[in-house]
Amino acid sequence: MSGRPVAASPAWLAAVRPALAVGYLCLSHLATAQGSHRLAALAVGLIVVLLLTEPLWQRRPWALAIAAVAAVALWLLKDSAHTHIALLLMPVIFLLLLAWLFGRSLLPGRIPVIVKIVRALEGGDSEAMMAALDRYTRGLTAVWTAVFIAMALLNLFLALMATPGGLLARAGIAPPWPISDSQWSWFANWLNYGLVGGVFVIEFIYRKRRFPGRYKNAFDFIRRMAGLGPAFWRDLFK
Repeated sequence: MSGRPVAASPAWLAAVRPALAVGYLCLSHLATAQGSHRLAALAVGLIVVLLLTEPLWQRRPWALAIAAVAAVALWLLKDSAHTHIALLLMPVIFLLLLAWLFGRSLLPGRIPVIVKIVRALEGGDSEAMMAALDRYTRGLTAVWTAVFIAMALLNLFLALMATPGGLLARAGIAPPWPISDSQWSWFANWLNYGLVGGVFVIEFIYRKRRFPGRYKNAFDFIRRMAGLGPAFWRDLFK
């Protein structure tokens, strides 16, 4: 007997992920500011739910099992400093994951991530223009891969230097260039995304000059990207 078909994701599900992400950032910052292991555990729990949002809604057994195991582990560790170590490493892991997803798409036989996005946006262009866009966006995919790797290394460095809750301090080693836990938190939970946004804006300005007349403004570009639909973004890295 074949399994029942999986229902399409509801429209509201797309809004849940940003809400969970913002909730994680707020809880992570509060957990660091207050030195709260329980808030740290809750923040990590939100990340688990964020990663499993769609399969949890579809009641996939493997997703339910992972969520259950994570819930039990976080409950047992709710008063442990290990939850703060997870917060220190979370930005590094997330950025390395993005670098891997972008970098993997540059391998032979694959379509680079940004090439795929631009092809979907600019499908009606001439063959010559699409070839030029393909070359540019392949290079841009490589640039974003390098950006994510550099940011991951910077986040790891700051996680090592944070005092008194950083990785070196927890291991009993005095960091050579100490920063406060609060400074680490502001960078890891907020400035990270400001840097990503800054690179995006600079690249958009350059792209408008390199390929003029394609977008009215940044809002038009974002609107067109959103118009590609949830299915496109869900399958982007496949």
